[in-house]
Amino acid sequence: MSNKIFIIALVVALAATFINTYLKNKGEMRYVFHTEWYDPVSATVKKFLLSFFPKDKSVEMYDLRAKRLFLKRLPVDGVEEKDLYLSNTIVILSRQLKITDYADATTREQISSKRQRTFAMVKPDAVHRLGEVIDLIQSQNFEISQMKMVHLLRSQAEAFYREHEDRPFFEPLLDYITSGPVVALELITADAVKRWRKTLGPTDSNIARLDAPETLRAKFGKDKQSNAAHGSDSEISATREIEFFFPSSKMNDVLVPQTTARLANNTCCIIKPHAVAAGKMGSILKAIKDEGYDISALQMFRMDKVQAEEFLEVYKGVVSEYPGMVQQLLSGPAVALEITSIHGTETPLKFREFVGPADPAVARELRPHSLRAWFGEDKVKNAVHCSDLPDDGPLEVEYFFKILQ
Repeated sequence: MSNKIFIIALVVALAATFINTYLKNKGEMRYVFHTEWYDPVSATVKKFLLSFFPKDKSVEMYDLRAKRLFLKRLPVDGVEEKDLYLSNTIVILSRQLKITDYADATTREQISSKRQRTFAMVKPDAVHRLGEVIDLIQSQNFEISQMKMVHLLRSQAEAFYREHEDRPFFEPLLDYITSGPVVALELITADAVKRWRKTLGPTDSNIARLDAPETLRAKFGKDKQSNAAHGSDSEISATREIEFFFPSSKMNDVLVPQTTARLANNTCCIIKPHAVAAGKMGSILKAIKDEGYDISALQMFRMDKVQAEEFLEVYKGVVSEYPGMVQQLLSGPAVALEITSIHGTETPLKFREFVGPADPAVARELRPHSLRAWFGEDKVKNAVHCSDLPDDGPLEVEYFFKILQ
């Protein structure tokens, strides 16, 4: 780091600390973050100091390059204190800002204590009950910040469980964990590692049913090995395990577990950000399974404006809700699903019927047992997107599980 950059960073940090102390003395808290925004017009990354005021959920932005105030303090919709953690992306006035660092010691201390990360994995014996597992996770106030379904290769399983390689259960563990798809998750909450271990319950599911019947392993596990889910045992382990499944770089692609997408005889479903934020994801997944459809691939995505507009381009100039549909996809994490079924090539049409009309009000009248009738709010926040035409299904699945990977 050059002396000039170091001095600027030091001045910014000192100024942020001074302002925070001043506001705190007035009975008001402010959190300050370093953020980045990719400007597609100039094809440059612009850096801002983002201030968030919990008292009225207002924000302020300072342009670090121009050295001037970019946005005066004002309340914004869709940004909550729980959204403010490192590597997350938030949307402010249609701009997607990635949080890259804390800007002062107070923010680091306050946020990091409330926003600890841990790693969770739904094992092969419990993936078929994923919706119920997600419901339990969200009922315990964990935020799911990353998620994807993968099928581990034996070499990947060996690398992940390398600390157990001298134990007698190592080979049976590898056989088991590679026997079917698993779902990897990054969970965030206060004291996340300890709380997730408590939510899991005893390692042996039979003991869990006796001693902790409300825990995840008691409800969904079978025995000591097929015990439904895994959890990191420390912050160090959590960091390593999250990086294994959700690497910050792609320098070692060979060991990165890949998607389970089949890319054939399928259709695409997207659980929209508003439904994810409202805690409806688990119930939607369960409803899809209960209707007889298979979720053969799943991954959480955060789309930028270019991606959202590209994906929804077919609706541009056709439906008046198009701008709102784009904004909805930008507003938070969405979950893309590859749907397969016994219907084969008819899957897109059959699933489209199950999703129901675009307007949830109409769906409740005409198809009361459809996904949008159950979970939709309006024509933009209608819970899920699905492919409209048979040929679109595989193309939309490829967009998420091949192009956006």
